[in-house]
Amino acid sequence: MQDIPSSDFLPDISPWLIAAFHWIINLGPLLLTYIKDVVGFLVGLSFPLIFFFFIGIIYCVENLKRIRVKEEEKFDLKIEPAFDVAETGDTAMAHRWENALTHVESDNPNDWKQAIIEADIILDDLLTKMGYRGESIGEKLKRVEQGDMKSLNEAWEAHKVRNQIAHEPGFTLNHHEAKQVIHMYRKVLEEFYYI
Repeated sequence: MQDIPSSDFLPDISPWLIAAFHWIINLGPLLLTYIKDVVGFLVGLSFPLIFFFFIGIIYCVENLKRIRVKEEEKFDLKIEPAFDVAETGDTAMAHRWENALTHVESDNPNDWKQAIIEADIILDDLLTKMGYRGESIGEKLKRVEQGDMKSLNEAWEAHKVRNQIAHEPGFTLNHHEAKQVIHMYRKVLEEFYYI
């Protein structure tokens, strides 16, 4: 068994503890004053910094608004309609519409398809006159916002049928379906007094 050293060999640390305690007591008020000075300096410095950053945020937000306006002018290709809503319609388009209606009343299924294709061309003309740009009717319809055209869903549905007619060789539709599609086109064209 190992011998435990006697307390005679252990150093006495109590004088060190007493000295450290007196040193902390004497430096406490000085340390507290120093901390108060540092905190006061930081508070005084923070107010101008807060003001500076607040002005910076306002400046950035205003510039962002200006950038968005320029962005809309550049990328939103929609312009004012080419005709006034109070107009009663376009006579040339009304004549083309009458031809489409004549085709849809035929007994020949190919005439029904022709009526839908003609109605889609009229829709394309309407979108172009309203200022929507794009390579296809689909691209133009993507630029239309829901609030700008109440009959946007009908325009999409009718255009999808036209795409099926144009791109699916075996596509067939009955007379009732063809009339429904023409009715969807009518809804869009009447919304803008186009027929």
